[in-house]
Amino acid sequence: MEFRRHNVALAPLTSEDREQFISDNQEAFLYGATEEFGVRDEHFEENGQIISRKTIEASIDGEHAKAYRILLDGEKVGGLVISIDPKTCRGELELFFVSPHIHSKGIGQAAWRTVEELHPDVCVWELVTPYFETRNIHFYVNKLGFHIVEFFNSHHPDPNEPEEYDEGHETGDGYDGMFRFEKIVGSRPGPDSRRASSIL
Repeated sequence: MEFRRHNVALAPLTSEDREQFISDNQEAFLYGATEEFGVRDEHFEENGQIISRKTIEASIDGEHAKAYRILLDGEKVGGLVISIDPKTCRGELELFFVSPHIHSKGIGQAAWRTVEELHPDVCVWELVTPYFETRNIHFYVNKLGFHIVEFFNSHHPDPNEPEEYDEGHETGDGYDGMFRFEKIVGSRPGPDSRRASSIL
C-alpha cells in the first residue's frame, strides 16, 4: 500500500528490495560526505562506507521499526526508517535518504509530511545526525522544523552509546560529535526513549 502526497509517495519496504535499499542508502550517505569533505573524508564506518550495513540492518530490524521507500511518480528515489514507541508517544527518525541526483526538489519535505500525517499519535519526533552533515542540519532545522537540543561529543557522550565516544577519544577516530534534534508536534510528550543513528 502506498501513502501519497502529491507526486511523492511512501511504500513499505519489501524483503525483495532490502538489498537495493541498503545499497542506495550507502550511496546517498557516501555522496554527502564526499561533497562535504572531498575524497579525503575519514568519517567511515566500514570498508569505505559512511554508514555500515550493520547500522542500516539494525535500524530496519528494530523492534518498533517501519521502513519505507520514497517514490517519485512511482520511481524509487530514497527511503526512510522510523521507530515509534507506543508507550511514550515518541517517534525516532532512524534513517532518511534521497538520491543525490534529485536533491533540492522538495521530495524529502513531502516524504516527511507524509510520515507526520500517517502517525498523528506521535507527540515528539527525534533524530541525531553528525555535526559535519551541514546539508542535513539545514534540512531538519530550516525545512522540517526540528530544533537542536543536545550535542554529543567526547565531553558529553550519548548515554545510549558511550563506548563510541570512549573509543574515538582513545584512538583519535570515531565520532567527533552528533547533534540530537527534536520536533514537538503533540501535547503529550512521553519520557525520553532510546534513539538510534540517523543520517540523511
